[in-house]
Parts: sequence; structure tokens; C-alpha cells
Amino acid sequence: MSKGRILVVEDDKDISKMLRIYFESLGYEVLVAARGADALETCRRKLPNIVVLDIMLPDIDGYEVCRRLRNNLRTSHIPILFLTQKDERSDKIAGLELGADDYITKPFDIEELKWRVQNTLKRAQYENLTNPTTGLPSSKLIEEQLKKLMRRNGWAILYVGLTGFEPFKEVHGFVAGDDVLRFVAILLTELVDEFGTVNDFIGHVGGDDFILITTAEKAEVLRQRLIDQFGTDVGTFYSFREKERGFMTVKDANGHERQVPLMSLAIGLVSESPFTDIREITEAAAAARRDSAQA
Repeated sequence: MSKGRILVVEDDKDISKMLRIYFESLGYEVLVAARGADALETCRRKLPNIVVLDIMLPDIDGYEVCRRLRNNLRTSHIPILFLTQKDERSDKIAGLELGADDYITKPFDIEELKWRVQNTLKRAQYENLTNPTTGLPSSKLIEEQLKKLMRRNGWAILYVGLTGFEPFKEVHGFVAGDDVLRFVAILLTELVDEFGTVNDFIGHVGGDDFILITTAEKAEVLRQRLIDQFGTDVGTFYSFREKERGFMTVKDANGHERQVPLMSLAIGLVSESPFTDIREITEAAAAARRDSAQA
């Protein structure tokens, strides 16, 4: 199982190759981008858990990459570690002012970089900023976004859950369950890219609960697309026989068998309403999802 996804943004091929090989040997998934624009696109499509970012790039510099990541709701939480030849105090301050989490200069000690990466990831998880399985924003960041809704107009929330997820894990195990959660995170990201807006927010509440904050006009299209696409692709997580049958066979503690349908998405939709606090919003969203599951 991967320890996390690292995006290395570095135009020096020797350095980027060395970092990729080193961190992959430690159990990380490593993505590489040689240009700032490529880094932004990668962050949008394959949300990394941390970005190791060189300041000097051939197109836009690392400061601009950092600024754009911090100004986008879907990437604002990603920890950023600057990797650069610059060692001026003003350069370090500039990076930290933009929201970078740490700073290391070339030539660097690979062991020191390893510990800086690990400590930054641990700090983000400890502060409940990201879910360790999917890399999506978690409880603290979700709460902050919900509070901001009280001052906005025209919003909608999709509260997404997996029906049949626990029986699936009982049969196929937690590793397969984590693969499903990562798939849902990717599916949400891809469909928001195609049918949502650049300001939409995706979060992983915990377990099999996800949240998508979008606009009222986009919400129903996204809800239906999510249900349809998940229903089309979910069969890849089952055996050929289960997929053909359309159900799994699960045994209870007494050895009695029962048939459980393949997983599906239950999505509650809540639009702008005169809510007085975020608890009312989450209660309404949870109720809407329960109604969706029972429909």
C-alpha cells in the first residue's frame, strides 16, 4: 500500500529521476512534472498528498504555481515543500508568505528531505487536513468550507455514500475497500472537471462518506453523472461471477448465506436554504442521502 502520493516538480531530469527512484523505494507513489503548467494539471487530476516544488521552472516559476494551488479550493490544502538553489532569506520568506509548508535548498541531503516530507504529511493528517486514503480534504477543511456557505448564494451540496460498502469489505478485504474509496475520489474529481466549476469543493468526510459543494445549477447533473458512471465502472472491483450475477454471497456469523447487491452510490442533494448553522446543513444532507438510499 502506498504511503502517499508525491508530486515532484523539477526540470532537472537527473534530480527528478533520483527523487522518483528514492521515494518509490520507500513506498510512495511518485509523479513528476518538469513544467509549472504540467504540475497544476497533475494536481487537478491526480491530487497529490504533497508537492516538492522547484522555484526555477522553464515556464511559470514555483511561486506562481504555489499561488495558484493555494487560490484553488480543490488544491488549497496540499502541503508544498519548496526545493530550490536559492538561499536568500527574502526568497524563503516569499515562499512561506504564499503558503508553502517548508523550504529546503540545493544541494540537499536526501535523508533530510525524506524526513521533511514525512513530517509534513504527518502534520497534515494530525491536523485533520487530509484523508490518508484518498488525499482529499478532511474534517477541518470541510468544516471551514461549510461555514463559508452561510455567506454565499446559489450553492448546493451533494452528500455521497456507498451502499453495500461494508459487505464488500467483509468479502474482499480492506485493501480492496481502500481501492474503491480512491476510485470514488478520482471519479468525483473527473466529473467535477467536466461538469462542475473551478470553485467546486470535494471532501472526504470519513469512511465511505464524501461531500461535494457546487452550484445549484450544476448539482443535479453531477448527481446523475456520478450515479451512472459509478454503476458502469463498479463491476471492475468484483469477480467475474459476481459481476455476471449482479450480487455477492455473504455469510453471517451462523454460516447463513445472503445475497448482497453490487455497490451503488446514495447521494443526498441539499440546495441553498435559510440554515442557521452548519449542523443543520449536514443533518439535512444526511437525511437526503438516507432518502436516496431507500428510494
